[in-house]
Amino acid sequence: MGADLCEAFPAAAETFDEANEILGFDLRRICFSGPEDELTKTSVSQPAILVVSIAALRAMEAAAGDGAPACDAAAGLSLGEYTALVAAEALRFEDAVRLVERRGTFMHEASAENPGTMASIIGLDDDVVRSICEEVGEKGIVAAVNFNCPGQVAISGEPDAVKAASDLAREKGAKMVVALKVEGAFHSALMQPARDRLTAEIEKVEFQRARVPVVANVSGQYVTEPDEVRTSLVEQLTNPVFWSGAMGRLICDGFDLFYEIGPGKVLAGLMRRIDRSKKVTVLGTAKAIEELTS
Repeated sequence: MGADLCEAFPAAAETFDEANEILGFDLRRICFSGPEDELTKTSVSQPAILVVSIAALRAMEAAAGDGAPACDAAAGLSLGEYTALVAAEALRFEDAVRLVERRGTFMHEASAENPGTMASIIGLDDDVVRSICEEVGEKGIVAAVNFNCPGQVAISGEPDAVKAASDLAREKGAKMVVALKVEGAFHSALMQPARDRLTAEIEKVEFQRARVPVVANVSGQYVTEPDEVRTSLVEQLTNPVFWSGAMGRLICDGFDLFYEIGPGKVLAGLMRRIDRSKKVTVLGTAKAIEELTS
């Protein structure tokens, strides 16, 4: 992950060098060579995704020079909000790397304290999924937490409650229910220990006023001021992510050209479900950046 970027662009390689120094371990080696079980640890995967994303962004900016696409707003899904804040110059890269490594560690620890899981419900309206979670409440904590696009909602909570909600979703006509391979019940009340610990870390970091507005996960509204940003990052751990609403906010305000910067193309796929008329350019590989800037 990210190896082609480093081979093609010095700016990307320098980003990994900087991250290695900040973290105190060889993230570059893990990203390029694995092993996979080490890369998928939450405390490693979170900084890895951030670093690959910023490496791609810096590579694109270096290659395009004055011709780099103008950025008028930014957004990122869950962990991606940190990348968006770095891009918007509200958060320094080195602080973001430290925070997401701590975030991953705290989420792992919270998952050990409060075991949980997640599942994706496909083919039901948002309100139906919310109602299902309420109906099975006697089984334990479960909530709708990721509103990714119309007809796709992730639920999160205690294993028995998530299973009960998944079974009921099938009974109510869900096209598909997919158990997610995650360490715990992210974005639910079970992450409260992680939220408490991360709050203390975020309070130590200096944030700047964002150069461009960033759409917050928890509200689907713009944030620019440091206190707004801090609140968004803290609340994100125990509250739903309204990605569909965030994209709806941007579309409503006239944005029609989007760039997905980082590993994979999940967000481009979600946009096709949100509004197929909007163009998304995926910039996660050296080839894609070279095609954009040639």
